[in-house]
Amino acid sequence: MQLTKYEEDMYNGEYGEGKAECMEILVSLGKIYDAEKMIPITSAQVSGVSYKTIGDAGLDFVVDLGQKADVELETMLNPAGVDIENWEELGFSKEFTDKQIDIIRGYESIGVMSTCTCTPYLIGNTPLLNDHVSWSESSAVCYVNSVIGARSNREGGPSALLAAIVGRTPYYGNHILENRKADMIFDVDYNFTNEAEIGALGYYVGQIVNDKKPYFKLNNSLSRNNLKSLGAALASSGAVSLYHVENVTPEADFAKNHDSFSELEVIDVDESMVKDSIDNLSTTDKIPDLVSLGCPHASITEIQKVASLLKGKKLNKDLWICTSKAIKSISEQCGYLDIIEAAGGKVVSDTCMVVAPIEELDYEVIGVNSAKAANYVPNMCKLDVVYDTVENLIDMIT
Repeated sequence: MQLTKYEEDMYNGEYGEGKAECMEILVSLGKIYDAEKMIPITSAQVSGVSYKTIGDAGLDFVVDLGQKADVELETMLNPAGVDIENWEELGFSKEFTDKQIDIIRGYESIGVMSTCTCTPYLIGNTPLLNDHVSWSESSAVCYVNSVIGARSNREGGPSALLAAIVGRTPYYGNHILENRKADMIFDVDYNFTNEAEIGALGYYVGQIVNDKKPYFKLNNSLSRNNLKSLGAALASSGAVSLYHVENVTPEADFAKNHDSFSELEVIDVDESMVKDSIDNLSTTDKIPDLVSLGCPHASITEIQKVASLLKGKKLNKDLWICTSKAIKSISEQCGYLDIIEAAGGKVVSDTCMVVAPIEELDYEVIGVNSAKAANYVPNMCKLDVVYDTVENLIDMIT
């Protein structure tokens, strides 16, 4: 790899032991992928935050690294295992919460923002078109590549953190324009009416393409929330880090206007395929004892919708809407939080149903409107899932 003088000095320890170790690992990673150089990045997003997923070994890694180096640029965290402020009310243990707080404090000690969210692009960490970043949450990587048009590989939590410390990442994969072309075309003959159908499409396509880059031809346009749901589903059932939607996403024309596009395999998707995927995402037809929305974390417009559905109603089961602290604060200012809490629901921040230890609570069936959550919860939490629209889920518990 060709390193600049500054990068070479970091590698050789001129800027401290911590940066030297980070550079050594990142250069080794770059060599594995035949990267010709390093590329400066403008932001990072680090997964591997929940004590449920990283345990004591992850805590030790963060504490050890924190004694050697700080991050150089805007760096945010993925969701933690609990709502740090309301853990007791939600039923989480003090033992788990104390470990979780230690992890977050460890990240804070090296300059990482304690904003635990899988949607950093909704709260200020929003790169520009063609910016190079190092993000590790799969749904956020899909969004930043596809909807924003910045460039990130699907990093592991450690590699994203190392990149944040040196301000560089290896130049390979999605960072190279030529590699961002479409690999397969999906011609979708279906008029989408809700987010559950969008998620089901992503779940279906992700299983087919694995880590390839799908190009979608759709009958109707998608909102930003729809694109968020689509990417999360693609990234969870497959390993998609970049997709294109004709006339919608910023690089769709680039993906289409190259010599080999006309030669790509075309797969037709119809109503039956979408409906079958919806059915396959539920593991039971029982009424949920918890409905958990916000995977990826809910936007303010999604919270507004839930508030409008709950106004004047009372819930007979638990409801969580997972989001960031920043979006929760906005929902309070707008009056949505009062409406949701008056109905008996909770706006939960810092965490989500996938990385929280909800299996230790008294729930057996979780209702979700996220294909990503429906895909992960049965394995990660060992609970049954009902997959449906937000309207139908709320009807089930009111």
